Amino acid sequence: MRTEVHLHGYITLCEGVTRRQVETALLPLLDYLDVENMGEIKSLEENQPGIAFHTREFALEMCCTLEVGRNFFPSLEEAMHGMARLIEQATAVEVIVYHADGRDETQLLFVGPTPEAIYDAQRRRMAEDVGTLLRRQFDQPAVDEVLKLVNELFKRQRASHVAPQDDDEVAPSMNTPGQSGRRRLH
Repeated sequence: MRTEVHLHGYITLCEGVTRRQVETALLPLLDYLDVENMGEIKSLEENQPGIAFHTREFALEMCCTLEVGRNFFPSLEEAMHGMARLIEQATAVEVIVYHADGRDETQLLFVGPTPEAIYDAQRRRMAEDVGTLLRRQFDQPAVDEVLKLVNELFKRQRASHVAPQDDDEVAPSMNTPGQSGRRRLH
């Protein structure tokens, strides 16, 4: 059964990273999509750039809607794992799955150079999301109070987990918050 997904993210790469290095890292995804290079990835939505390497900014932009099957997520995760050594700053890649019944499900794939960087990106994203939600109802001092608690929870959780000893063992982290709602691309 084929499913439609939308990939959306902007990954900051280390200075000097080449298109060839990026395509080598993305090989599991390229193979899955049966394309030779990033330029061949075509979005189902005409106005989306696909997966684009920006030479001057040393960045990888992902914005495309694809029709995929069951093995898509393992291929995507393997590709993001390959990207880890090329990434300057950890970030989230948003993956929206459009179900046949009209629901959509948002998943976040956090990628970065180290487990600590990924963890910090997860903390920052959580603080942004919680802060945005709370600002609808509460003033800034109240929001700051909750954000202080969120940061403390992350600090405690991090202290209770042991990080991998080898940076080669860094794997992307998939978070499925179960957000659903109307179909959206950004």
